[in-house]
Amino acid sequence: MECAGPLSHLTVIEFAGLGPAPFAAMMLADMGARVIRIDRPVKPSGKKEGMSALTARNSDVLARGRESVFLDLKSAVGKQAALRLVERADVLIEGFRPGVMESLGLGPDVCLQRRPSLVYGRVTGWGQTGPLAQAAGHDINFIALTGALHSTARRDAAPTPTPGLIGDFGGGGMLLAFGVVCAALEAARSGQGQTIDASICDGSALLAALVYGWRSAGLWNAEAGTNNGDGGAHFYDAYECADGRYVSIGAMEPPFYRLLREKCDLADPAFDAQWDQKRWPALKAQVAAAFKRKTRDEWCSLLEGSDVCFAPVLSLDEAPQHPHNKARGTFATVDGITQPAPAPRFSRTATAPCQPVGEPGAETRSVLQECGFTDAEIAGLTQPPAVI
Repeated sequence: MECAGPLSHLTVIEFAGLGPAPFAAMMLADMGARVIRIDRPVKPSGKKEGMSALTARNSDVLARGRESVFLDLKSAVGKQAALRLVERADVLIEGFRPGVMESLGLGPDVCLQRRPSLVYGRVTGWGQTGPLAQAAGHDINFIALTGALHSTARRDAAPTPTPGLIGDFGGGGMLLAFGVVCAALEAARSGQGQTIDASICDGSALLAALVYGWRSAGLWNAEAGTNNGDGGAHFYDAYECADGRYVSIGAMEPPFYRLLREKCDLADPAFDAQWDQKRWPALKAQVAAAFKRKTRDEWCSLLEGSDVCFAPVLSLDEAPQHPHNKARGTFATVDGITQPAPAPRFSRTATAPCQPVGEPGAETRSVLQECGFTDAEIAGLTQPPAVI
């Protein structure tokens, strides 16, 4: 697979999993790293419901840009093959519960002995240590423990779960990718590898750093949905329009707030007290009534591109079609799947176009041959008994 981008000098071994680990591997692959994904050969179940449908490989964009190798890691030959791949790699990524890789004989001590400069990246929900390290959990649980989920609640309403955005991907996968790049830079200088313990809990807490700072300074209320950045303020929220669709407003600074009042005919002198929190509920009701007077498209014609700090709330189908996103190439369509394109952009080491999702195991023979495996060894690794 042709590589382009600032990480085209890195080779990454990814042990296939769900959520944050493949997201981190996708980010590295997007930046040009050669990512070899070790997939487990699985008997087809025929079921296309629940998690089986969610992880259908042809729509799993988190798996794009990989070379896939089938290995049965529970067999001795499969484990030894994985270690031979590790010997040629710069980075390893895994997202299993603490102790799983050790039980397979593929833990950090073993892999770093084979490849002393290896960056061994691990991501879990609770972290490698702590009272909850071995407990099961999902994104909603990890962000709940850090205060991040609490911040999604409306006043006097329940918190709103987010589909992996804060925890799995922002707090987990992106944190792991950042840690991997940091450790790879250090290893290039020292020649020594190390293990990265990326916890979704730690990462989602980190994403809330600004809010924790404001709370400590007395600038953020304990009650969710009553603050200037969580929907409590009339000048920072999403509002329903006449057609039932929504727009977002973030007119926090005085010049932007004045423009909002001007363009939305908010002439009531009560709006002069922008930061009087006691008045926010009443002012919010007036703003909501104002936005109900026009459709979303009418508000776009009036406000979009201005300093009101405005944007329509677009659906997943609408967002890729917006002129700004189209001009930037924010989304790409590959094999009929519309998905976010690689980001960020680089002036000199530009990344390749968005890569497709390959077939699991498609590169098993070519990758193993490259690593010096004989035809007989490859045949032994790919026999039906390896299927689990």
